[in-house]
Amino acid sequence: MSIHKRKVAGGVRYDVKLRDPNGRMYQQTFRTKKEAETYETNELSDRARGRWVDPRGADTPFGTFATEWLASDPSKRPSSLARDETIVRVHLKPKFGKHPLGSITPKDVQGLVNEWCKTQKPHTVHRQHSALSAIFNAAVEGDLIGRSPCRRIKLPAIPKKKAHIVDADELVTLAHASREGTRPMPYVGTVIGPRWGECAGLKVGRLDFLRGLMTIDWQRTRGPGGVMVEGPPKSAAGDRTLAVPKLLMDMLAEHLARRGLTAADADAYVFVGPDGGPLDYSDWYHRDWKPACKAAGVPGLKFHNLRDANITGMVAEGVDMKTAQTRAGHADVRVLLGIYAQATTEADRQAAERLADRFMRPTSADRRSDAG
Repeated sequence: MSIHKRKVAGGVRYDVKLRDPNGRMYQQTFRTKKEAETYETNELSDRARGRWVDPRGADTPFGTFATEWLASDPSKRPSSLARDETIVRVHLKPKFGKHPLGSITPKDVQGLVNEWCKTQKPHTVHRQHSALSAIFNAAVEGDLIGRSPCRRIKLPAIPKKKAHIVDADELVTLAHASREGTRPMPYVGTVIGPRWGECAGLKVGRLDFLRGLMTIDWQRTRGPGGVMVEGPPKSAAGDRTLAVPKLLMDMLAEHLARRGLTAADADAYVFVGPDGGPLDYSDWYHRDWKPACKAAGVPGLKFHNLRDANITGMVAEGVDMKTAQTRAGHADVRVLLGIYAQATTEADRQAAERLADRFMRPTSADRRSDAG
């Protein structure tokens, strides 16, 4: 008999004592025999169907499990880990940190989302809810709880906002307003399309001036606490060698020459901070990028918007989708494209030259400069 009756000061209690699949004893206490019998029946039924969850797992404090979740994915990018760590520390632990996982309900989650909506943008609310949902999904997968409380949560609508696509005139100003150590970065970001971390991690030895190629196989990104970390791209698709148009190669050659660098300086960074050292994102953003964007009349522009311009430009210029996907370093591509489409060397070269024609043709600013 797994149900045991015992007397207490206020009457009686019914203890249900069972063994888990590993033979360890656990128990739950109820006020009525009917509640105890229902619990026992459900436990045995779930176990027979392979749906049993150890009830003791639900007692794990949310904060404890959230910390374990942060350390559970070694493949996560440092920048993504830093973002999730901040969300857990600032927005989740203060609310749920000491609460047992099993005690948090959809009503609690909806209440937290509603609080966020009062002070934060919809995109931010979605990102924070996504992290919270991922934590609870991991708890479900780990058999700590039966189902996630993040179900059927009403989230704010995200307004559709069209990203600004820079043009040739804006690129001229962005480049001229940038610091000496980063001046060609806006052109590289737009014509080639690397992520900021891939630009920051680019080294002289990855530029092949004879063949007009750039190899992207290293990056500098922000880790937890804002500390810069380095490493290879997250996916195999991110490791790529791309054709670079002659105009941009000449610009990069002049950039390196002004810094006194040659091919012998293979391990030197192409883009550096004011002290000549590797780029720090926060310093670059506040002291270089923001002033340059203001000068170009595009305040609020993100470096990633240059990547948007790159991809938009390839589509506008008729570059085939497989070549565009390869140049962008995207691992996620439709199955048919992955099976039947092939990015050829010639198509890659055409893509590079078309982007140069689109973004590096003589501009009105150049013509005024020549006239002067």
